[in-house]
Amino acid sequence: MINFVTTNPGKVAEAREYLDESVEQLDFDYPERQAADLATVAAHGARAAYRHAGEPVIVDDSGLTIDALDGFPGPYSSYVEDKLGIERVWELAEREDERSGAFRAVIAYCDGDSFEATPDPVDTDRRGQDIAVEARADATTDEQVDGEALPVRLFEGVARGQIVEPRGDGGFGFDPIFEYDGQTYAEMDTEEKNAISHRGRALAKFAEWYETADR
Repeated sequence: MINFVTTNPGKVAEAREYLDESVEQLDFDYPERQAADLATVAAHGARAAYRHAGEPVIVDDSGLTIDALDGFPGPYSSYVEDKLGIERVWELAEREDERSGAFRAVIAYCDGDSFEATPDPVDTDRRGQDIAVEARADATTDEQVDGEALPVRLFEGVARGQIVEPRGDGGFGFDPIFEYDGQTYAEMDTEEKNAISHRGRALAKFAEWYETADR
């Protein structure tokens, strides 16, 4: 069994689509570390959740990155949405000639076992598509993420698109201003969004590894 640490049952349902293993929701309010990259935040949360539960856990952290704004709001997406709102963020992006951006997600898995390095490196400086297998250099190790000893495996998912004027009534957060292949996330139904979402891509990578991992 894997515990998905979240207050959102929709995330658990999405994870169950990718994992044959039983996925249960764990409502645990772990202390969220403030950091400039999603990997550090997710890894810290996974460690805290594992220490709390004593069982395998996954934690996700995600955010919208706007290329012309140097990746803003990124790991601060939830805070920025709460304080500024999506309209203000769109107004910032609207001033730029280039309005490309991406939704990014990092799944952090912790089960207390040791490992040498994560199977999928997370390059926090890269604004492009996922790194191809043949282009991967040294993987990001646990200690390189935030210097703590409890091992965490990291899996990144990226969906690239355009920042647009808000459209659609579905979804949540910045979904109305993120357009992918002609539709905003907020214009898609749940099934459509999950099929291409950044979180879904990270979950797919995790599931692929988890099914064959020697645990």
